[in-house]
Amino acid sequence: MKQELEERVRQWIQQEQLLRLEGRYLVAVSGGADSVALLLILQRLGYQLEAVHCNFHLRGEESDRDEAFVVSLCEQRNIPLHRIHFDTQSYASLHHVSIEMAARELRYCYFEQLRQDVDADGVCVAHHRDDAVETLLMNLLRGSGVHGLTGIRSCNGYIVRPLLNVSREEIEVYLKDAGQSFVTDSTNLEDDALRNKIRHHLVPILQQINPAASTNIWRSARYLAEAERLLDASVSESLGRLVNNASVDIGALKKEPSPSLLLHEWLQPYGFSSAMIPQVMESLEGPSGKVFSSATHDLLIDRGRLLLEPHQEPFPDMLIPEPGTYRCADGRKLRVRLEEGCQLSRDAHCCTLDAHTVCFPLTLRTAHSGDRFVPLGMNGQKLVSDFLTDCKQNLMEKRRQLVLEDASHQIVWLVNRRPANPFRIQPSTQQTLVITLEASSEPSLA
Repeated sequence: MKQELEERVRQWIQQEQLLRLEGRYLVAVSGGADSVALLLILQRLGYQLEAVHCNFHLRGEESDRDEAFVVSLCEQRNIPLHRIHFDTQSYASLHHVSIEMAARELRYCYFEQLRQDVDADGVCVAHHRDDAVETLLMNLLRGSGVHGLTGIRSCNGYIVRPLLNVSREEIEVYLKDAGQSFVTDSTNLEDDALRNKIRHHLVPILQQINPAASTNIWRSARYLAEAERLLDASVSESLGRLVNNASVDIGALKKEPSPSLLLHEWLQPYGFSSAMIPQVMESLEGPSGKVFSSATHDLLIDRGRLLLEPHQEPFPDMLIPEPGTYRCADGRKLRVRLEEGCQLSRDAHCCTLDAHTVCFPLTLRTAHSGDRFVPLGMNGQKLVSDFLTDCKQNLMEKRRQLVLEDASHQIVWLVNRRPANPFRIQPSTQQTLVITLEASSEPSLA
């Protein structure tokens, strides 16, 4: 059994092109059965190895026991060992993530840093076939789409998984035959995490129904991974046609064979969940103005198009006490200057007003609901939102619209669109207030 398993791992490595005999690799070793077996097998297959152990200090004396075991194991096998200690609880609190996510981020960040420091060719981790099955079932329960049904990849950048075609039971039999001990993480025996519930309850039920359930699920994941490559190529080609400057024509989308799939693949990287896709699809027939939001982006249905934008930071009100140059929070510059005589600009991006009609201080702010002004060339007031609608501005553009008001709280300029008529330049104007809002010279972070 021992040699047979080693040969299967060797063939898997060769089939997936995971490792090179002349390369040098880091092996993540927790002390558990999976990682211990990985270290032993790769050493017996002749690879040049260095072990890595992370102590997350989450299980008290048990964490220190695991570290001591790994130290002893590497000394016995003459394998260099790198160790690191993490304050995982503090990291999780600081970054507002779960303990599991904190440990994952700390672990993989350290692996990559160490890989570069020692010039290793890759980092080997001990995920096996049962891990892949559990991951597929977790993703299936979460509704994560086609990509989630491919389980765990054998290679992800510099992270490689040489045991992915081996079961947990086979690993434990291998270690027993080799006379090699290992440690057990007590948290793996608890049912508090979804993965553990799937491992302890769902998978055994599936295996009662069909003893080959895990093998068949894993084999299906492999087939799906092949289908995924074809799907990705087709989706990429379709989205290349449909998406133009983060905008999609709804009519063109509806003509596609799988519009909901294309929506999912377009929006999922921006934090939109699978559950939101049917809601978006149902709203495509409705009126403009519907907005869907993820943690980072907004999706707007607007006059036959879907518009995607990152969340905008609120523009803080900015007081302008006197003429001068002012730097806005978003990096733009507001320039306010006085010029003698009557200087009329017909450029919407340069506002010229009769200086004697404007009372300082001015305030630059976003437009509010209910704001009114008298557009240049008109006599009556008009809602700013109605004016912007007439200009065919969408909801997200309206949210970003700035206005400049004077000390009397009258809007003197709908920024970069229209001055207010009561403050216009007239033949009798003796002094002109010239105002411009210049774009930021800094690159956008959106």
